[in-house]
Amino acid sequence: MNIATTIKNSDTIAIGGFDGMHVGHQHLFRELGEYGCIVVIDSGFANITPHKEREDFTHYPVFYFALDKIRHLEAKGFLELLKENFPKLKKIVVGYDFHFGKDRAYDYDDLKEIFEGEVKVVDEVKVNGESVHSRTIRKKLSHGDIKSANSLLGHNYSIRGNLIKGQGLGAKELVATINLHVRDYLLPKEGVYTTLTRIDDEEHFHPSVSFIGHRVSTDGTFAVETHLLDGDIECSTKATISFVDFIRENMQFDMLDDLKKQINRDINIAKDELKMLQL
Repeated sequence: MNIATTIKNSDTIAIGGFDGMHVGHQHLFRELGEYGCIVVIDSGFANITPHKEREDFTHYPVFYFALDKIRHLEAKGFLELLKENFPKLKKIVVGYDFHFGKDRAYDYDDLKEIFEGEVKVVDEVKVNGESVHSRTIRKKLSHGDIKSANSLLGHNYSIRGNLIKGQGLGAKELVATINLHVRDYLLPKEGVYTTLTRIDDEEHFHPSVSFIGHRVSTDGTFAVETHLLDGDIECSTKATISFVDFIRENMQFDMLDDLKKQINRDINIAKDELKMLQL
């Protein structure tokens, strides 16, 4: 059965922006059942799971509405659009803070009034006493608070990029790195991170140390680069970096030898942490 047929047969949908596919979103998805579908209202500004990256975090089919094309709708027009795309619709799942339609004037109470099926409202979800929201996760990432962000996500924050040529200094004077051009993702705070890196289309991740930021000790250019801890592995086109923890701030070193010593310390920190996590 192809994706279009699967969507047409869906009787339950969860609606939202779903940037991050975080722990709170997963509570909505648990209400979907066998013939469920995730409906993304795509603002075009998703940067935790941009574009179709959301599909990596669910087995349900994902259907997209561009916000600009539906934001003018009144409540009944919005429901008619849903029923047109989901003719077997019996249940709609939304979060407690869901709003929709022109000027975001409508909420789940309006849906309950006009929809003859069930409207399930999922309550606020908290992790360690903190409410789970995409905006909170973005803030944590911008501060380098990776562990806390990951706890709200329910998975490691990851970015994907295409292979580019680096400055050529790493392999000769420091350590070999894979350099990436990353678009559309929110990049965490500048610094060095314990990470896991997937090369091209490999299924498994390699233990790694990654750097994000300006190369203040060399040419000052901005870089996203990752060093694999289990040896030199050829990267052909792309890589995915999965963030485990923040190691240190971006620092400037006057001597290249001092930078190399610090990189070796970073590598040992990452190895120890990944060993403790059995990764």
